Amino acid sequence: QVRLAESGGTWVQTGGSLRLSCAVSGREFSAYHMGWFRQYPGKEREFVAALSARGAVTRYDDSVQGRFTISRDIGEDIVYLQMNSLKPADTAVYYCAAASPLFAFSVAMPYDYWGQGTQVTVSS
Repeated sequence: QVRLAESGGTWVQTGGSLRLSCAVSGREFSAYHMGWFRQYPGKEREFVAALSARGAVTRYDDSVQGRFTISRDIGEDIVYLQMNSLKPADTAVYYCAAASPLFAFSVAMPYDYWGQGTQVTVSS
């Protein structure tokens, strides 16, 4: 069992930066691929970014490419999402998720574990 807990969501001004954290507990953290998703009201969750189990490969949605960075601190069992140049369109609930290393790393890989989400609001 893997447990995920997001934090860091808050209100931020347009153009500002924010770093989300996802604390991971349970099974060996370094074995899992990690991802960040977001969900707008009334919409399904959508992919934002993913990081391979060994941290060597990343993938981003086109809407955040060049602005967001996913990273992991294996020693602290934390995954981060650094968000820069934030826009009102980035306003959403952000979720982190863990995917089994049995699956090949990809944008479409299935995720087994999810956090509860953290709200990010961007406005001027």
